[in-house]
Amino acid sequence: MNPIEQFRAEVRGNIEHLGADASLKRASLDWMLKAGVAGAYTYNFSWMGRPIIQYPQDMVAMQELIWSIKPDLIIETGIAHGGSLIMNASLLALLDLCEAQTQGQLLDPARPTRKVLGIDIDIRAHNREAIEAHPMATRIQMLEGSSIDPAMVSQVREIASRYQRVLVSLDSNHTHEHVLAELEAYAPLVSAGSYCIVFDTVVEDMPPELCEGRPWAPGNSPLTAARAYLAKHPEFEIDRSIEDKLLITVAREGFLRRVA
Repeated sequence: MNPIEQFRAEVRGNIEHLGADASLKRASLDWMLKAGVAGAYTYNFSWMGRPIIQYPQDMVAMQELIWSIKPDLIIETGIAHGGSLIMNASLLALLDLCEAQTQGQLLDPARPTRKVLGIDIDIRAHNREAIEAHPMATRIQMLEGSSIDPAMVSQVREIASRYQRVLVSLDSNHTHEHVLAELEAYAPLVSAGSYCIVFDTVVEDMPPELCEGRPWAPGNSPLTAARAYLAKHPEFEIDRSIEDKLLITVAREGFLRRVA
């Protein structure tokens, strides 16, 4: 075994060990609920100047997936301040740059081949203005409206039909009904070997008092929706190695890999 393969084998063993440590996973969840949910920890971070409202661990996981899959299109539901759009667009820009250099070609930043499509029911004017003024804006298309409205779904499917490798990220309304509808609408667009990532499945682990005033709660969450979808769609499976590696993640059981 060469040194690179040996290191990768060690990492796999590491991840398996972490995933089998129930007390460590419980401690990680307890920390998340204290610092991340009750303490608004995720509001502390940005990507290239825009608030991202994600755990750094989930940000790293996205980088690894994007580098591995090399998607042509990333579909995101939920925009907020736009940090996730900017991050994913910048990672797609790096993919294009690396491929252009490998092929000895010049990269035209005004005509990107890879894009991020963001959908939100309410794109606030100040956020739209900041996103559209960002250097990554040429790689981003935003659609305003409900992600589960049939007209919106039809529009997104038409856009996705122009791309070969598609990755989907769901992070909007966190109710069971809404997330399940998003899965039915957008998971079929995911390419084989790529992922549909269901964020905020951690809602299922939150004390009910932390969900007061929200339309979602334990029993009515992204995780219940993901489980319901998987029960009828064997073409997807949970990639548990990602959550085992991260330990701190809002997407427990939410990294859904398309296997067929």
